[in-house]
Amino acid sequence: MRIDVVAVGKMKERFLAEAVRDYERRISRYCRIEIREVAESPFAESDGEARKSQLRAGEAARLISRIRPGSYVIACDLAGKEMTSEQFAQFISDLGVAGVSDLTFVIGGPLGYSPEVLAGANQRIAFSKMTFPHQLMRVILLEQIYRAFKIARNEPYHH
Repeated sequence: MRIDVVAVGKMKERFLAEAVRDYERRISRYCRIEIREVAESPFAESDGEARKSQLRAGEAARLISRIRPGSYVIACDLAGKEMTSEQFAQFISDLGVAGVSDLTFVIGGPLGYSPEVLAGANQRIAFSKMTFPHQLMRVILLEQIYRAFKIARNEPYHH
């Protein structure tokens, strides 16, 4: 299986970047993993909705350009389906059994997603009803992917 994470923005916090690298290393025992970053659109809180929509569209174009054709796309989205860790592990396993071996998780930026990104997603998953900073969401996603592999293989998970 190959898993890509396409995310808006760079990892600015060193401790979060270290956590991402640690989970990448752990996940690499189970599948190929690659994280692709796209530039975040700078904005001001005072920007109007038309301007924010324009910035989201630019981020959408950058995100979509980093998704490999034919990849099964999963958007991390507050309005998506909530799952337990066990259900998420089953979801990933079921995709593999169905012959889906190329997954792309998408993490939007502070402005959220443009409709084009969500329209192109095969699935939308919510990791909580809470909003997380996009850098932290990257760590949460990777931890859950790692946990899913451990659960699917019935391996102990100590962290």
